[in-house]
Amino acid sequence: MIKGAVEPKPIEAAILEAITEARTTCTENGNNSANCAVAWDIVEELQAEKAHQKQAKHRKTALEEYCEMYPDALECLIYDL
Repeated sequence: MIKGAVEPKPIEAAILEAITEARTTCTENGNNSANCAVAWDIVEELQAEKAHQKQAKHRKTALEEYCEMYPDALECLIYDL
């Protein structure tokens, strides 16, 4: 890692931080303020990103794992027709 570089936070930590910030903002500016709405929009965006990342992860099937271990196995060969 580069000296002085900031390591990215996990999305869960960013969500918790955004929730804390949103609560503080709403307490200071009022629940109907524009700043409060923006703060909660940020929370929603982060939660949507977390859901998107979860869906984007591809779990390998047993066949895919097998073919990684044994690429020359008959079941794993791909033929061009």
